[in-house]
Amino acid sequence: MPIIILVIGITVSCERDDLCPESTSTTPSLIIRTFDVNEQENKKNVFGLTIKGEGNNNFLEGYKTATRDSIVLPLKTIGSSTVYNFYSNSTIDDNGTPTDESDDVISGNLDVITITYTTETVFVSRACGYKTIFNDVVISVEDDSDNWIQLIQPVNNPQSVEDEAAAHFKLFH
Repeated sequence: MPIIILVIGITVSCERDDLCPESTSTTPSLIIRTFDVNEQENKKNVFGLTIKGEGNNNFLEGYKTATRDSIVLPLKTIGSSTVYNFYSNSTIDDNGTPTDESDDVISGNLDVITITYTTETVFVSRACGYKTIFNDVVISVEDDSDNWIQLIQPVNNPQSVEDEAAAHFKLFH
């Protein structure tokens, strides 16, 4: 009997704000859609796409020689920039250690992108805590002799990243 009273007491004392629903918006990722540079209304897959964060030995999950027309990138919430290495038409030599990505050698066309922004911390709820939104987001591509990324344009100007409901940038290649 005491256990039943304890369970009822806990259930009655829980408020709606004590649990964070999965549907609650949290810190969003940046969404980039890829398009054909020659026919800019047409989406175009990037083949053999491999993405690594600058200074990170691991591949971005889901982007190891992948084929994609959309890219979802997490941004650093501490600081004001995030740098990614984008490889197109990539292949990976795992050096005989398939479970250790730190010694993998990537071949392909490398473009380095830098995403700069300002951050704003927003209170969501007592149960969910805070989330970060990104304002004044700009993406630049390091210029080299063989860029596969021809152009990156924001969908809005100035561009913010507040949710993951739609694309934030268009990448033309």
